[in-house]
This record gives sequence, C-alpha cells and structure tokens, in this order.
Amino acid sequence: MSSIPIPLPPALIDAATAAGLDHRDARLLHHHATSVYLLPHADAVARLSPATAAERAHTAVAITRWLRGHDFPAPEPLNAPHVTGSALITFWSYYPTVDQPTEPAVLGHLLRVLHQLPHPPVTLHEYRPLNDLLATLATTADAVLDSDGRDWLTDRAHTLLDDYQHLQSALGSGLIHADAYPGNLIRTPNGTLLGDWDETSTGPRELDLANTIQGNLRFGRPAQHLDAFTHAYGHDPRTWPGLTTLVAIRDLHTLGSYLRRAATGDNAAHTELHHRIRTLRGNTPARWHTV
Repeated sequence: MSSIPIPLPPALIDAATAAGLDHRDARLLHHHATSVYLLPHADAVARLSPATAAERAHTAVAITRWLRGHDFPAPEPLNAPHVTGSALITFWSYYPTVDQPTEPAVLGHLLRVLHQLPHPPVTLHEYRPLNDLLATLATTADAVLDSDGRDWLTDRAHTLLDDYQHLQSALGSGLIHADAYPGNLIRTPNGTLLGDWDETSTGPRELDLANTIQGNLRFGRPAQHLDAFTHAYGHDPRTWPGLTTLVAIRDLHTLGSYLRRAATGDNAAHTELHHRIRTLRGNTPARWHTV
C-alpha cells in the first residue's frame, strides 16, 4: 500500500500521545471520506473523521469487538474513539497487505457469514440512506454546483428515499455492514478482513449486495466477478424489483465525498463529480472513475 509523507494533523499527534502510541514517521495512506494514517512504530492505523461522527465511531469499535468475538474477520480496534477539537480519531491494528486483487467472491462469503450471525448486543440505528449527502448538499453544494444541479440532486434523493420506504425485502432486515464493497476488503498473508464499519446499522440485507452490483455497473468490472459474488453469498438479487432503487441510492451516496473534496479545491474530484452527475441526469452508462 502506498503512503504519502505530509505534516501530521495536530489532532492525530494529540490522540496518539494520549493513547500511548508512537506517531513518529506516520504517513497518510488514504484520504477520502475519512483520512487514514499508518503509524509504523506502533503497528497501528489511525482513522480521522469529523467529531460529529462520534456515535458512528463508538458503534464501529463496539461492533468489531463483538464480531471478532464471533470469529468474524474484522479489524481489531485498539482503543475508544478520541475527540480532539473538531476531529475524531480511532486507532486500529495494522495489517500488512498482499499485492493481489480482492476477489468479490470473498466478499460474498463474508457477507453470508455476517448476515447469519445473531443480532449483536450493540445499539444499532436503522440505516438512513443519503443522510450525509443531503446534509452536504445543504451546507457545501453551493461552492461546486449551480442551483439547478443542487435542486436536481436534492429532488432525486427524496424520490429515492420514498421508494426505499416501500421496499419489500426478500432477505429480511438485520445487521448490515452498509458500505460493503471489494474496496473495503483487507487482504493479508493470513486471510481477508472486512474493514470500515462506520456505517454499520440494521436494514434490508440486499443493501450489502447492491453496493457491489453498482460498482460492477459503474466501473466496468467483469460480469463473472459478479456471478462469483452472488454465488458465494448464496442469493442473486438481480431479479429482485427493489435492486434498482438500492443501486440508484448507492450512485448518489458516492457523490458526498466528491462534493466535499471539490469544495476544498480538489480539481480531480470536481471533474469526476460533474461527470457522474451528467451520467445520472442523462441516464447514460458511461464509466465512472475513482480519483
């Protein structure tokens, strides 16, 4: 995994010091909705989010501890979430990764196991689709969208939310990861873990399958990968009438981080954001890109 040497946020230094973790030579691994740093001398990873995500972070720590107690391959949290100013930091064990592609079939198997677990003794909210996007549209969109684009996205989101309320799930409602897709798999020499539990909640189990289907459609992944994914899970939702709604919700969900990045002057995010909106408004199958 590549990393980037940049000055560390003071909040990360403060949190690492308070947790007794060596932050020397820490390096940025990933910056998207959440910033992720490697602390090489502590064999730890730090995840930085806005302080407003405190409830999610506490849930993520609690659910991953419970999952590990049930032998589910989730990352190990190292401490309780730490709030410093406007930032929230959690620390996790670091897992060296192998340079091999993540297989969708592995994710399908892990989701099957996850959905068969008993309900956890952790307070979980009902999944709230597009909450973050609507909040971002209300606070940030004016910096990167004209009023027509903002209004179209807002109206589209509310239409999909109404459709979501009327879904009839074939798999039932229960514990879901809510952001499960191959990019959240951590492939190590000792096996594959499913990471990033910030959005875990309860909801229709098809939602955990729809994300990978949406990714195949938008990023042009081979059809056989999707066949292997649904076969490993043991259920193929592609004929379920509600799938179109969940895929469309995922489409909009992906725009939130691009809106926030574009508002800070990220030109690559700005270009991709407007490309995605054009394809959505034109209902075209043009490929999307990860930037």
